[in-house]
Amino acid sequence: MTRRQLHLNAFLMSTGHHEASWRLPESDPYASVDLDHYRELARIAERGTFDSLFLADGPVLFSNVGQRPAGVLEPLTLLTALAVATEHIGLIATASTSYNSPYNLARRFASLDHISGGRAGWNIVTTAGAEAARNFGLDDEPTHATRYERAAEFLDVALKLWDSWEDDLIVADKAQGVWGDEHKVHPPRHQGTYFSVEGALNVPRSPQGYPLLVQAGSSQDGKHFAARYAEAVFTAQQTPGDAQAFYADLKSRARAAGRDPGHLKILPGIVPVIGSTEAEARAHEQVLEDHIVYEHGLHRLERLLNLEPGILELDSRLPADLPPESDIEGSKSRYTLVVELARRERLTVRELIGRLGGGRGHLTFAGTPEQVADAIENWFSLGAADGFNIMPAVLPSGLGLFVDHVVPILRARGLFRTAYGPRGTLRDRYGLPRPANQHTSSPVLTRA
Repeated sequence: MTRRQLHLNAFLMSTGHHEASWRLPESDPYASVDLDHYRELARIAERGTFDSLFLADGPVLFSNVGQRPAGVLEPLTLLTALAVATEHIGLIATASTSYNSPYNLARRFASLDHISGGRAGWNIVTTAGAEAARNFGLDDEPTHATRYERAAEFLDVALKLWDSWEDDLIVADKAQGVWGDEHKVHPPRHQGTYFSVEGALNVPRSPQGYPLLVQAGSSQDGKHFAARYAEAVFTAQQTPGDAQAFYADLKSRARAAGRDPGHLKILPGIVPVIGSTEAEARAHEQVLEDHIVYEHGLHRLERLLNLEPGILELDSRLPADLPPESDIEGSKSRYTLVVELARRERLTVRELIGRLGGGRGHLTFAGTPEQVADAIENWFSLGAADGFNIMPAVLPSGLGLFVDHVVPILRARGLFRTAYGPRGTLRDRYGLPRPANQHTSSPVLTRA
């Protein structure tokens, strides 16, 4: 029997996930718009035989430009460049269902899948925040429930568009002068609550059929959506127990939705800070924490908690009368995670900001390569994860340390691949089938 193996995704964010990473002497403050920087990161991750890499995104300037590098290249454009700089690694981009149209976005992902030879993935988000809404002519963000209703219809339309060409539509009969079989084009002719889409996509069905479908929301609406659609889930959990509960719940929901739970891969985020000794790793972590500008963190925390400016005090704990998650229209699951972390560990606001500085609520772990590998194996063996979203605190050095020192340990333990093997798609890497076209009885395999 083949031993279950980890899936590893590299979550790439400019100079690193720690908010103070850009202030280190080694860091390039212009890295976020430097193609060479991202090419180097992609090649490091591919050297480590990662399943995929991931770029987050949002249609809004994320922060005050005085706080940290704020410029972000459009991810599908960047991933197209990375597709020709790599051979094997999957390429996942965030794109919003709230501020895109299904036709244009389905076309972009199909195009990336063709260009990369079947390595595209879509992290499906609904985009919280009034700032983004006002960039698209709205006075405020749609409600949480409305965003997920729109997302479900958006994805249903996208699936129809990706299936609007049957796999064997192209005949290419030069002698008869017939390029394609017109009977194998299936326009969606969709009329719904949020979208009206008439015609077929103008891109042939791609190598994977659909890009890998990824989701990252952990609210009740988010978990319902993931159980119905997602093939990989990026999540933030602070303890093995919380991660086990989330894992079991989501797998159960997928089963109840009529899906194979093994076709939904759950990858918690981990921010590893690696040293040759535990003391050295703790020292690296302290250097980063010493570079945090706490006033910036205070403002972000107040926005997350939906509090008026000036409510929080750095050396006090969170107020006892915070609103319930049901009152939050932004990121519900992240709100609850942060509040529970602060309550459970009795953190002051200053301490909480320090904890959030590395991964915004994801698990941070400082230790030796063996200790990092132990933590990953423990969660994996406990049924808390199918793999991990690796979020280095500092880039590129943190990714290089993980690849060169943690990955070999995982390989030696039989937990992770030693090579990619035959050229394959992102779905192949994640052990997922190629979806059948809804207009045919079985999938027709195209080039690998």
